[in-house]
This record gives sequence, C-alpha cells and structure tokens, in this order.
Amino acid sequence: MAVEKVDTLVIGAGQAGVAMSEHLGRRGIPHLVLEKARIAESWRTARWDSLVANGPAWHDRFPGLTFAGLEDEAFAPKEQVADYFVTYAEKIKAPIRCGVEVRSVRKEGDTFRVETSDGVIEAKNVVSATGAFQRPVMPALVPEQKGLTQIHSNTYRNPGQLPEGAVLVIGAGSSGTQIADELLRAGRSVYLSIGPHDRPPRRYRGKDFCWWLGVLGIWDLKVPAPNTEHVTIAVSGAYGGNTVDFRRLGNRGMTLLGRAEACKDGVLHVAPDLVENIARGDANHLSLLDRADAYAAEHGLDLPEDPEARRKEPDPACVTDPILTLNLKEAGITSIIWATGYAVDYGWLKADTLDEKGRPVHERGVSKVPGLFFVGLPWLSRRASSFIWGCWHDADYLAGYIAEHRGGQDAGIAAAAS
Repeated sequence: MAVEKVDTLVIGAGQAGVAMSEHLGRRGIPHLVLEKARIAESWRTARWDSLVANGPAWHDRFPGLTFAGLEDEAFAPKEQVADYFVTYAEKIKAPIRCGVEVRSVRKEGDTFRVETSDGVIEAKNVVSATGAFQRPVMPALVPEQKGLTQIHSNTYRNPGQLPEGAVLVIGAGSSGTQIADELLRAGRSVYLSIGPHDRPPRRYRGKDFCWWLGVLGIWDLKVPAPNTEHVTIAVSGAYGGNTVDFRRLGNRGMTLLGRAEACKDGVLHVAPDLVENIARGDANHLSLLDRADAYAAEHGLDLPEDPEARRKEPDPACVTDPILTLNLKEAGITSIIWATGYAVDYGWLKADTLDEKGRPVHERGVSKVPGLFFVGLPWLSRRASSFIWGCWHDADYLAGYIAEHRGGQDAGIAAAAS
C-alpha cells in the first residue's frame, strides 16, 4: 500500500481539531484531519443525555458562526453543540476524514510516520488535538462488591440507567454536581462527596459569569495560581442556568459529604473537610462578586444591584453535623458515580516530549520535537485554552507558527494568505 504524504496532520476532530483546520486553511497550509469516530463524537456519546454547555451560546462558540435558533443567553444542548461543529467543519470545508484511528506517531528524520487503521501517512507536522478528556479517572477506592454498581460520569446517561436505590456521587465539579442534581430531581436519595472547589455565580448584576471572567482578565491569566491548576469549578447551565449552591442542594434533601478517603468492609471513611470545602467555595464566590462590583464602579457601569447573590442559605444538618463514616449497604447505596475527571493518554505518541506523568511538555502548544504541536489542553497558553473559544485562539497562534517555520516558497504563500 502506498504511503500517503501530507504537510500537516491534525489528530482529532473535536473543537480543537476543527479550529486548527480553519486556521491552517486560512494560511493556505495543506493539511488533513483524522478522527477515529465522528466530528465532536465525545459530545454525543461520552456525556449524559441532559447535558448542556456550561457557557451561554454567545460565549461557547467560534467567532465565525452562531448557534441556529438559540438565544444568546441560552445554553446549547450537547447534540446541538456537536451539530454546531459539524456545520462549522462544512462551512470552512475542513478536510476531515472520519473513522480513522491513529495508532502510533513517531519521528523519522525530518518527517513523522503515522500508522493508522487506514494505512501509513507521512507528515511534516503533526498537531495533537485530542483534547483534555482522554482517559476517565476512576480511583480504586471502593472494592467491587455484590449489589453495587460503579461507573464513571462519562458513561452515565440518565437516572433510569441505574438500579433502584440511593446513589453516591464522588466529585462535585460541574459534572458531578449536575448529575447529582438530576438524580435528586428524579426522586433518588443522593449522597454527594465534595472536595475543594471554586464556585462562581451563574449570573451577577445582569451578566453571565463568562462575561465577568472576560472583563476582569481572568480568562487571559497566563499561569494558574500556586496549587490551582486543577481546581474543580462548580458551575452549571442546566435548567436555564443557576448558581451552584451546595447548601441549597442539602436543604432540598441531598446528603453532602467531605472527600471520600477510604472504604473498608463496606464502610466509606470521609474526611472532616466538608465545612472547610464549602467555605472555600463561598470565599471564591464572594471574591468574584467583590471584583465585579469594583470593576463596575471603576468603569461607571449602569448594572442593577444584586444583593440576592450574597444571600447565604442556612446550613443543612449534613453540614452542621458532618458524616465521617457511611455504611453503604445501610444507606441503601446501590450505585456510585465517579465524577473524578480525566487523565491524558498519549500511548500512541512515540516521541520524547512527555513528562514523567505522561503529560506533554510544550511552550504554548509548541513541543520540543520540531513539527509536533498540541492544542485544546488546559492552560496551553492561558486559562481559557481548554474552552471552545479559547482553543480557537490557540489554534490561530499555532497555525501562524507553523506557517512561519515552513520555509521556502510554501512559507511565502502561507504568509500572503494569512
């Protein structure tokens, strides 16, 4: 079989891959995008049924296309998000080849040898656009036991999927909180294990928190504060978008727990940090409100006051008297959902550009291996990097870098086209 040759190969056709294709195309750089399934497949098959985007439609999109039939402040359902990227790829005529899995990438001389399920490709440049959600993390904390179902949030679909009984959700970021809320609304008895987290307001003084993070410069932070790179953020666009309030969930009947530490003989041992974790979330919430107020005053913005945003609900009993040990069987818990995030998985990448934890070593997406790039990762260039519009801007930078370093006549053509 003949070896296919391309200038730049992009791996993955999610938001990062589509963005990369747009910017490469704008600069006249020949390229090919490979996708092992369908465009934006994870939005369709690795999310629960009722998921909506966590940012409003005006924010969670690329600059060149709006969501059809959706108000700016609405939150797009997951299928509509996936359809959006399909439409965008068609709009820019992205050269995407679906159903092709990349099995290995290795540098051979000045080119990369890419082995795929559809044959071998040689490329001058390779861009990994496989994103931040590659391998679900499911700690081996609770031993397997009869009558107890354990799944990761990426395989949760809806309450009817789970056996009858109470549900323990471990992890209170956006996914865990939204799933726990959905289960509670469905009449389930729900336990939610909460760790350290940030808790922004959904809206404040008439503006979505995405807008506030923009004008306050938070999206553009270049590096995270110490020990905050992987801080959990509890935010939700579900049910029209509401500020996550764990006290409110507790007062509605959800049992809140601190971090799950260990499990022995069917008894879950819980860290005594629930009050501390909720207080940390409160502090983050109030800090953002204070900064927003200061910004509005400094710039003379005529925005309505919003005292309700600072109102604190009474502590539910599970907060005033925290549970430190929980007998799973006695509590009637038949399911555990691990909303514990993802790890990277670059087992296919045979290049000396990963650290001891298997994470890419790069400078703004440019690896130390000439011609190898990454896009769509958290903090690639700033806080917004792993979000839809953030990866679009990172892709623009990387495509410019590739154009600048192509050399010869091709570089001149690319520069003229940009």
